[in-house]
Amino acid sequence: MTANAGASPVIALKSVTKTIGDGVVTTLVRDIDMSIFPGEFVSITGPSGSGKSSLLYLLGLLDVPSSGDVFIQGQPVNKLDERARAHMRLSLIGFVFQFHFLLPEFTALANVMLPMRALAELDQHAMQERARTLLASLGLHDHMNKLPGQLSGGQRQRVAIARALANTPKVILADEPTGNLDSKSSEQVLAIFRRLVDETGSAIVMVTHDLELAERADRHVRIVDGRIV
Repeated sequence: MTANAGASPVIALKSVTKTIGDGVVTTLVRDIDMSIFPGEFVSITGPSGSGKSSLLYLLGLLDVPSSGDVFIQGQPVNKLDERARAHMRLSLIGFVFQFHFLLPEFTALANVMLPMRALAELDQHAMQERARTLLASLGLHDHMNKLPGQLSGGQRQRVAIARALANTPKVILADEPTGNLDSKSSEQVLAIFRRLVDETGSAIVMVTHDLELAERADRHVRIVDGRIV
């Protein structure tokens, strides 16, 4: 699926640069213009240290630019305070990382419910039913009450994807989501992402070192030395 014709971007970066350091300044991303549209699957590749993850953190409001502007659904977000940014992240953006970051003492079901508890828009029954539906849709019907330590790597990553979907995000940002998985589990994750784009209209942005996976996205963006090339 490609971006809807005439649709407005879910996220847009305009002339965004991110630097760190006071004396010796390091530029992580430089003068980036980028728009992510509904129903679009975008992959980002580049050498280690090229700025891929820095770009993803800017897209996900986990970091703020040194210059330039970030827009979420057309709204400028640079000047929002951290509380407002956190609410926007929670309600509009889902995250999947290389390391699943599931809480080991919570079951798969409880882990998926965590973002819903934080957003506090559903009652207990509705949260539980949504978590069950998400896990079942990812083939985890029989694993809902297991702890992360009782699941395989691929199963844990699928729980993490269900958690990312908990609040019905407009965009899912995935940082090396297949980095710790075998080839079969990697294929499962890619198939899940493709299905989510096609069935829900959510956008997915995936940072990956795997060029074969990257080329199967709708759009492949390459970044070198902080610039899109």
